[in-house]
Amino acid sequence: MKKFLLATLISLSLMSTSVLALTLTEARQQGRVGETLNGYLAPIAQDKETLALVKNINDARSESYQQLADSNNLPVDEVAKMAGKKLVARAQPGEYVKGLNGKWLKK
Repeated sequence: MKKFLLATLISLSLMSTSVLALTLTEARQQGRVGETLNGYLAPIAQDKETLALVKNINDARSESYQQLADSNNLPVDEVAKMAGKKLVARAQPGEYVKGLNGKWLKK
């Protein structure tokens, strides 16, 4: 059940960003955004374009996490944290992730 939930979570996360996938990919590659263990994208650069992208992605993720939490009778923050662990783990070399210490690390 947990593996199914995680697979569904990642799929929904990817689907919710499919319209912005290229922009998200570019932002990741350029070091403008990074993944966090709380399941949400965080801006590294503070320009308008990056901040708008982060807001759009996180709004979509929040909606997906809420739907998954409701359908699996789990707290939404637990679902978000499960997704965060997966997203941080699958970050590509050269992309940024925020460590447990709150500092950005380049994979």
